Amino acid sequence: MKGIIRAASLFIVGVLILGITPIQAQSISEFLFGQRVNKNFSDIKLDKVSEEYLDSLVVNTSLKEKIGQLFFVPAEGEFTNRDSRSFKQLQELVRKHNIGGIIFMRGDIYGQAVMTNKLQRMSKFPLWISQDMEFGAAMRVSGTTRFTPAMGVAATGDKRNAFMMGKITAIEAKALGVHQIYAPVLDVNNNPDNPVINVRSFSGDPEMVAEFGTAFMQGVQSEGMIATAKHFPGHGDTDVDSHSDLPVVNYNYNRLDSLELIPFRAVINGGISSIMSAHIAFPKLNINEFLPATLDPIVLTDLLTDSLNFNGMVVTDGLEMSGITSQYSPGRAVVRALNAGADIMLISPDVYTAINEVEKAVESGEITEERINKSFTKLMLWKQQYGLFDRNNQVDIESLDTKINTAFHRAESDRIARESVTILKNKDSILPLLPSEYPRIMVISVADDRSGDTGNSFVRQLRDYHPNVSSYIYDKRTSEEDKREMLRKAKEVDLVLISSFIYLRFGQSIHLSSDQLSFLRRVLKMKKPSLLVSFGNPYVLSDLKEADAHVLGWYNSRQQVNGVVPALFGASKVTSNLPIEIPGLYELGSGIHMDHTTLRFGNPEEVGLDHNKLFEIDDIINEAIRDSVFPGAVVGIVKDGVLAYNQGYGYQDYTKTEAVKNTDVYDLASITKVMATTASTMKLIDEGKLSLDDRISKFFKEFDTGKKRKITVRDILLHQSGLPPFRVYVDSIKTRKEIIHAIKNEPLTYEPGSKYVYSDLGMILLGEIIHEVSGKSLDLYSRSELFFPMNMYSTFFNPATKSRWLVNRIAPTEIDTVFGRGLVKARVHDERAYFMDGVAGHAGLFSSSIDMAKFSTMLLNDGTYSGRQYLSPEIIRKFTTEQSKHSGRGLGFDRKSEDGFSTAGSLAGDDTFGHLGFTGTSLWIDREKNMAVILLTNRTFPHRSYGKRISQIRAKVADAAYKAIMN
Repeated sequence: MKGIIRAASLFIVGVLILGITPIQAQSISEFLFGQRVNKNFSDIKLDKVSEEYLDSLVVNTSLKEKIGQLFFVPAEGEFTNRDSRSFKQLQELVRKHNIGGIIFMRGDIYGQAVMTNKLQRMSKFPLWISQDMEFGAAMRVSGTTRFTPAMGVAATGDKRNAFMMGKITAIEAKALGVHQIYAPVLDVNNNPDNPVINVRSFSGDPEMVAEFGTAFMQGVQSEGMIATAKHFPGHGDTDVDSHSDLPVVNYNYNRLDSLELIPFRAVINGGISSIMSAHIAFPKLNINEFLPATLDPIVLTDLLTDSLNFNGMVVTDGLEMSGITSQYSPGRAVVRALNAGADIMLISPDVYTAINEVEKAVESGEITEERINKSFTKLMLWKQQYGLFDRNNQVDIESLDTKINTAFHRAESDRIARESVTILKNKDSILPLLPSEYPRIMVISVADDRSGDTGNSFVRQLRDYHPNVSSYIYDKRTSEEDKREMLRKAKEVDLVLISSFIYLRFGQSIHLSSDQLSFLRRVLKMKKPSLLVSFGNPYVLSDLKEADAHVLGWYNSRQQVNGVVPALFGASKVTSNLPIEIPGLYELGSGIHMDHTTLRFGNPEEVGLDHNKLFEIDDIINEAIRDSVFPGAVVGIVKDGVLAYNQGYGYQDYTKTEAVKNTDVYDLASITKVMATTASTMKLIDEGKLSLDDRISKFFKEFDTGKKRKITVRDILLHQSGLPPFRVYVDSIKTRKEIIHAIKNEPLTYEPGSKYVYSDLGMILLGEIIHEVSGKSLDLYSRSELFFPMNMYSTFFNPATKSRWLVNRIAPTEIDTVFGRGLVKARVHDERAYFMDGVAGHAGLFSSSIDMAKFSTMLLNDGTYSGRQYLSPEIIRKFTTEQSKHSGRGLGFDRKSEDGFSTAGSLAGDDTFGHLGFTGTSLWIDREKNMAVILLTNRTFPHRSYGKRISQIRAKVADAAYKAIMN
């Protein structure tokens, strides 16, 4: 009777302590006692909310079964043949020894789901599934969402990031059938030589660990999952790995209370349900016996239960670790752990022996059955509360692809990774990296393995932002000849980038080897500008203090590489601060901040666009291709400084032999007027070399007469100069000099300034003025002052003269039968520009959606790109806002029509500016939404009579882009 009363009281107390209302479902007794435990109890009918509920379970389960329930054994979440030895052993543990739970090790999504279903079906008691998920489900399950390690999350300074990491991890864990997550790590990493915690800890500051650990816990619990704080009472201040030996921490209670216990106290007060013990000895807490905390009642009972008032579930760290096995047999370890206050025995190296020895210990009186009942009752209460007895506990495999690694999850993960990037040193303002300042970059990836591919993804992404990156790996395979080659190359380049992939591996050094260190110092002695990026252990920065710039990327993963590379080029904002101290180098809280001023290559969700809604653009463009409006197209969407959508469609021509790529180059036609001529004019005005009120007669004597004398640069840009809209010229004159002479002598067709008449002729003259003022032709000036320093690698006049590689990427614009040019490809489509040697103020520029996105980003950034000011905010505002009562246009730039149809779409903001091109191109920039929509087509192919619906398609594409904005 005493046992029954005790168990009933545990049930009531458990409900109060855990703060979880038992799930209302079918009677637990009908399922548990009738089908799961013993058919002899099928007639017992109990109300699941009665005091007798758990009592009956305790009384009617054998001692050996109750002991078995306290063991959680490892399983691989991957395909396993039923006849394999590993599966047979797991089957025996579940069926014969009635283990209570599983801790899944490594695996994949479907492999773990299938294995979970198999194990749940064969189990007498429903299994409690648990897993290490410190940085997301991806810590153990490939294909799930990976997050930045805890220390990187804390570097962001935003506790919401820890909450979202916990929440998304719980969502994916729950979808996989997991009930308990072994995270957060609450160890305070105040020892730089710690070989096992390191970036797994949030910080070296206990208050920061407490805040971010609590936020992670709250994220997990918001999805109804169990979080587990670890490793109690603290594994941060040790230089020994408990996987390989027993660490010793020689601190007394006062020290622990003032540092290590702060985070644990915070999460206990916050309602955490589970804590994992550490295999660390604290001899100043227990002066009578030298014990790991896992086996020490002073730590787990006196300190954790009595002093900190924790009454939840205590889980041991893995009992297979040398910190335990080097001193204790499997059975003795479990007996000591139970008597110390632990409830769940994780990864015992010999479950069979351990269960038998615990049973013998109960029989001998070394441990009481009441003690077994206490932990058994806690676990059964969890299983009941989470509804494990009320369903078949099968993972819904069909729904996994709707819950795991979703676009939202990836966007959150990528955002946190970007926000975690930490810059600690930036001598001579090396960052952001400018290809124009460092034309040749050499990367040396330092690794502690011999795979040969470490750092490859990092280098690939660098090449998205820089055209000349050479790459070398220094790992365990590196020969003396390899070193000599690297030293030779280092002499030739403009900057050396060292990427360290020395990261946390149990039982291995977390610093550069002496050989690596010696070699890298030889490289740095060449006095080339240098940059060190660590993708693992942050303390590696102290190995190479002399590097000119220090950047922390926290871990070698796709997300972290995606976050670091844009930051190096100014393509993402950097605001993080160091959450630890790096002794002798950086204090806690150190950090250099940088603005986002460079175009980043990203995904729709990271800037609040719904990728599913963007599929409408596919439908619009593909229908237009089917209707022969154009043979192919590229659509680019820029938002918040990110090229979030960039898609190629169709083919370069109707032979359909060359598919359009999203890097293809198109003839921009009249977009030349804004990207080259207007932008160059803006720069010259900014520099005081030109004025909007300069009269054209200042540059051309032919205008120093009559009404022509009044025409200004402003009039040309507003298309109100009095010049006619169009003259063929080239039917009779076919040289640049003759065409310019004809335009200069063209009679006016209306009073200058009296009305708007769109005219190519004025912009051609403005191109000549730019040449006279700057001393460089329009193509050379725009290239040297704008396109090249802005890394616009595909933007040229006369691209056929630049490279064969570039020509192959250019779509043809026409088959010319009038002027005998034949296939017009990589040569300007406009006849006048063609006979003006391909360079004119109104046409002739070729570009890609990527380069146009960079140009748009510069304008939206108030003239700044990659940390460099190209145009002043004032000049941009003046040129892109309404400047004419006759047209509503800006200076050079067109603007969205206030009334009626606009190719910018009906959903674009009122403050939208841009331009169209006759070949079927368009660029619209929406300042209000910080967005640009780019459309590149060759709708004039094979003849300019094609593509009549291009205006409607432009508007539809723009509207589809705006519809994708998530509110």
